[in-house]
Amino acid sequence: MMTLRDRARVYKSLSLMLLLAVVTVTFVQIGNISSEVQFQTDREALQAATVSKRALLKKDPLQDPVSFWNAGPRKPQPTPDGQTGAEDRAPRTWDVTSTNCTANPNFTSVGWFAGLEPNFKQFLLYRHCKHFPMIINHPEKCGEEIYLLMVIKSIITQHDRREVIRQTWGREQVIDGKKVKTLFLLGVPSSEEEKAHHQKLLEYENFIYGDILQWDFMDTFFNLTLKETHFLKWFHMYCHDVRYIFKGDDDVFVNVPNIFEYLASTSAENLFVGDVLFRAKPIRKKENKYYIPQALYNKTHYPPYAGGGGFLMEGALARKLSGACETLDLYPIDDVFLGMCLEVLRVAPIKHNAFKTFGLVKDKSSRLNREPCFFKSMIVVHKLLPPDLLQMWKMVHSDLVCAQKAALL
Repeated sequence: MMTLRDRARVYKSLSLMLLLAVVTVTFVQIGNISSEVQFQTDREALQAATVSKRALLKKDPLQDPVSFWNAGPRKPQPTPDGQTGAEDRAPRTWDVTSTNCTANPNFTSVGWFAGLEPNFKQFLLYRHCKHFPMIINHPEKCGEEIYLLMVIKSIITQHDRREVIRQTWGREQVIDGKKVKTLFLLGVPSSEEEKAHHQKLLEYENFIYGDILQWDFMDTFFNLTLKETHFLKWFHMYCHDVRYIFKGDDDVFVNVPNIFEYLASTSAENLFVGDVLFRAKPIRKKENKYYIPQALYNKTHYPPYAGGGGFLMEGALARKLSGACETLDLYPIDDVFLGMCLEVLRVAPIKHNAFKTFGLVKDKSSRLNREPCFFKSMIVVHKLLPPDLLQMWKMVHSDLVCAQKAALL
């Protein structure tokens, strides 16, 4: 039988063991909390580093595609340009966020209006609607000094043309220390089916490349003029350090080194150069794509204008054109409309034989239209679809030996 002394020893031992156990558990818990805090801190630091790295790297087509496709619908929003500058510079956000445009009923009471074709009626009823919201914007494109900005008109379904241009003459690069950047201009499809099927694909294309500007007007032939005016306004807002602009279609061949060679050789002020047409007459045949009724334009000749397949202009002139175009009513043919804007500024466009916006020779079946040595001497040649453009690009940039370079530049 245990004595009182033995019992006291047992209780003392149990108390000591219990105290040691409590101390041990406390240290373990503190260690776990410390480790968890450290782990959380490390994880947050890693996430921050990953975000920073993604922001700095060029987008990869396979980079986090799930997050893009799971994202909700995108709405047109004003986008800040992230730049700082003088107070008197152009606005730093696209200032149109909604379209409140109704038909102008005044035309319906005019006698000649009833005799117009439906597309011209539609054009005139809504011609006063000059400003539309942006769906996709990239003001950061002009966040640095750019020597040559390549601007290409395109439509939502022609992804193949944009892709080939990015691989060939529209590739962003630096030549002799001078930066070349690229942008594609788009509206929205007039077909609801195309809009449903292609808009999300366009947004993903933009997610990859970041070179799309899109406005919320229908991409139709008559609305090419809206594409012209909206780009000029966008350029005036965001691009303060762009020296020159090449603007063209998505089915042309462009020789960028020849552009640089030409620009180095000219000192023209308010430069606007291309395949200029002088004393061109409005086409009155209704079956022609460029038909214009007398009621819409009653003069004998158009002012001088450059074929829209491709032309070069000075950045400073583009900013002036933005204001000049605002003073005019819209016109269904964008090339002619830009000529009208130049006329307001009293700027004479320059004709240059290296711009071939109607092909190298008039005979479309001629072998000369597929002769790489001619292409090597040109600045712009229209028209080449993606397979032909890629093939011609490879031939021109191969070990091609030509008898001599045409004296065009």
